Amino acid sequence: MKFAVIETGGKQYKVSEGDILNVEKLPKAVDGKLAFNKVILIDDGKDTMIGAPYLEGATVTA
Repeated sequence: MKFAVIETGGKQYKVSEGDILNVEKLPKAVDGKLAFNKVILIDDGKDTMIGAPYLEGATVTA
């Protein structure tokens, strides 16, 4: 994945692997990991997938 756009805390963020993100509200961490399932867009460098409004089954973990 080159980058994704996620929604959390009522805001949208463009994220890539290795990014550090400061957000106001976080979902509950499970086993020390956060899962963001409101994924709006994923771009892998070749294809771009856009949700309506979210991509079904897509998750970004941190």
